[in-house]
Amino acid sequence: MTPPGPQALRVTIGAVTRELPTVRVGAVGRVPLVEFIGDSEFTNAAAEAMLPLIPPGTDILLSVVTNALPLVHELSDRAGLPYVVVRKKRRTYMQDPLIQDVPSLTLGVAETLWLDGPHAARLKGRRVTIVQDVVASGGTAQALARLITRAGGTVAGYLAAFKQGDSVLPLIYLQELPQTI
Repeated sequence: MTPPGPQALRVTIGAVTRELPTVRVGAVGRVPLVEFIGDSEFTNAAAEAMLPLIPPGTDILLSVVTNALPLVHELSDRAGLPYVVVRKKRRTYMQDPLIQDVPSLTLGVAETLWLDGPHAARLKGRRVTIVQDVVASGGTAQALARLITRAGGTVAGYLAAFKQGDSVLPLIYLQELPQTI
């Protein structure tokens, strides 16, 4: 295998190695781009490695419909735990959704998270682990935690494939990525 170019970062999870391209993100500089969507081999390797890291007592997993969706799905399948997803756009079919704003320091724009009412009801009285692909500042994870609390659930833990930055969350993760390249 050839070494990664100057604009890539090599990561290995289990027996799977990927060269992550880097992309320019505002004033932050170049950051590695983790892509689980469309890469079943990488996603499965990450889910398998994350399985033993799920906090004990977790009843349900929660994530955002983004790049982490295939990851939480595979993790759910392996762990035998259900999962719920939060969306970044309101859908017409949503019934009495919980809405949570989140400032995204990584993207430099504020976002809004939408949790459909029936999905929120599934969190009530449950211990919920938040699953993400990459945690940088932790802003999205904190917004997800607020949604869990508002739905009547308890945060069991924060789990990510990668940590990138100085989040103060008690995050369990596989690997740390550099903040900039």
